[in-house]
Amino acid sequence: MVRSISREALKARLESKTPTTIIEALPRKYFDEGHIPGAIHLPHDEVEKRAPQLLGNKNDTVVVYCASESCENSGIAAEALVAAGYANVFKYAEGKKDWSEAGLPLDSSK
Repeated sequence: MVRSISREALKARLESKTPTTIIEALPRKYFDEGHIPGAIHLPHDEVEKRAPQLLGNKNDTVVVYCASESCENSGIAAEALVAAGYANVFKYAEGKKDWSEAGLPLDSSK
């Protein structure tokens, strides 16, 4: 089951250094332009193929996000992770737009 996580809860996890894998489910160009600090790139259509190599234990906490609430990539990726047996999957539905509009930093791969 995919659960939701708020910006505040995600920010608190990051600040407390609670082990969390953050996944951006957008295409590479958007990830490179800016992503939540510490996020890894895993497009929604590559989850089945690449998740086993990128992610650790299937009980680890994973947070998936994409551009905004209207973007479906994070939901698709999160559901694929659950179907693959990952037990602690969260979706940050408001995504990168909400994060940056709150004045929080994005890292760039450029």
